[in-house]
Amino acid sequence: MSAIDYQAFAQDWVESWNAHDLERIMSHYADNIRLTSPKVRDITGREDGSIRGKENLHEYFKVRLAGQPNLHFDLKRVYTGVHSLVLEFFTSDGRHVAEFMHFDPEGLVTRVFAQSIDISEKS
Repeated sequence: MSAIDYQAFAQDWVESWNAHDLERIMSHYADNIRLTSPKVRDITGREDGSIRGKENLHEYFKVRLAGQPNLHFDLKRVYTGVHSLVLEFFTSDGRHVAEFMHFDPEGLVTRVFAQSIDISEKS
């Protein structure tokens, strides 16, 4: 397993999303990626809330970016683990998000679990 600079990864990941650069976003993920998120369930209707495979994830992110042209992330914290990290960030659409990411030996993300709360309704 190669050493991963998790802080650099987190910064590049956020910058790629804020640039709405889909190919740069996708460069972070392995071919066998599996992402599970409440947003997947909301947008696709898939009860398990999961997207499997890089091609499917590409299409999902393409729809997300097209539907939210002003989407912006503000990174709050990076929690590092063993071959994993958690990114904590705020979104311009009023969510506070934490995403767990697991990495393969090449430093690509193979598994994502996303959790969020809507803070736009909080006073």
